[in-house]
Amino acid sequence: MLSEALTALAMSGGTAVVTAAGTAAWEGFRSRVAAWFGRGNAQRESAELERLERTAAELAAAEGGSQLERLRIRREASWQARFEAFLEDLPDDERERAGEALRELLDERAAQAQVSAGDGGMAVGGSVHISAQEGSVAAGVIHGGVRIGHPQGPDPSRG
Repeated sequence: MLSEALTALAMSGGTAVVTAAGTAAWEGFRSRVAAWFGRGNAQRESAELERLERTAAELAAAEGGSQLERLRIRREASWQARFEAFLEDLPDDERERAGEALRELLDERAAQAQVSAGDGGMAVGGSVHISAQEGSVAAGVIHGGVRIGHPQGPDPSRG
């Protein structure tokens, strides 16, 4: 059984694979992911590259709208399960090292990620606040992964 932290990393890994597919960062990211899975085994790395390419091709071929969104959700879950199974099969000491390497890979990906939105969408690379006042309606829909941090306290110098 994986720790909560490693399960969260696996989930983030699944989201990162699907989010990166088809972007300018895909080539480098897919190579790093395949190398992470390969752990020095060229044959295993090659097999992962093929899996990653199939995922990217499926996403590229999908029709837009709900078909694409369903496929994205399925692929995120599939890659999450793949990351989890891989981590679970490692001995404890290797599992921690692999988890740290995955964390670094995902942190690098997040630092390189560009924010974009499709037609009618809104993309935010930071924080967003949605509110409704005086009987109005406000809504937000999240597709993909979300990382929630602790809000910063008020700046005392701004009094």
